[in-house]
Amino acid sequence: MDLRGLVPVAVLLVGWEAVSRSGLTDPRIVPPLEGLLGLLRVEVAQQSLLANLAASVVRDLTGFAIGASIGVAGGVLLGLSPLASVLLRPSFDVFRQIALFAWIPLIAMWFGIGEASKIVFVALAAFTPTLINTVEGTRSASLRLVEVGTLLRYRRWQMLHAIYLPAALPSILTGVHLALIQSWLATIGAEYFMTAGPGIGTLIIEGRDRFQMGQTVLGMILIGVVGFLLNRIARAAEHWLLRWRVA
Repeated sequence: MDLRGLVPVAVLLVGWEAVSRSGLTDPRIVPPLEGLLGLLRVEVAQQSLLANLAASVVRDLTGFAIGASIGVAGGVLLGLSPLASVLLRPSFDVFRQIALFAWIPLIAMWFGIGEASKIVFVALAAFTPTLINTVEGTRSASLRLVEVGTLLRYRRWQMLHAIYLPAALPSILTGVHLALIQSWLATIGAEYFMTAGPGIGTLIIEGRDRFQMGQTVLGMILIGVVGFLLNRIARAAEHWLLRWRVA
């Protein structure tokens, strides 16, 4: 890892500490870093921070798994079936123009404001990028390979396994990577707008309502750290799964 990438973070931390210690702002609004570290120790000792973090991560991964799986399956169907593409693609193109957060009132009406509605919302966020990239990937298969498979009388599942999926894998993984990022953002959004239950979003809202900006800032830092780690994990997994392309 290039340590130069940490320079902006270090500058931000130094600037934050300077502002909080300068007396120009209320420390309740811009808390010093020492206060944030103390709050972190307290939250960890009380296990409330870990409980909120675990709830958000489990919620995120569950919704992501559901949405990405449906997206890949739907993408293969739309990519390989002309009939399905004619019947379903126009509706999907309209569907994906609707802003993600515009679905919250409808989801809340159908599923309430509990865990189910949050997972549905996260799954919806993961579904769209996965499906789009899977469609593009399956359609990128070499026509020559498809002709060879036809001459060898491959069955449909053999064509899918031997030709279409290998050709689509890079695009599918790109979609899954994007879906993982979108899912984490959607998780925090769902917790912010549907506040029932634990989660990092709930932690932030509680800090705002109690005018404890340290708690809010701590939650924001956790969102960034978890998002960074998820992105790194997705990138490493993508590189590992595509290692055969550069071998």
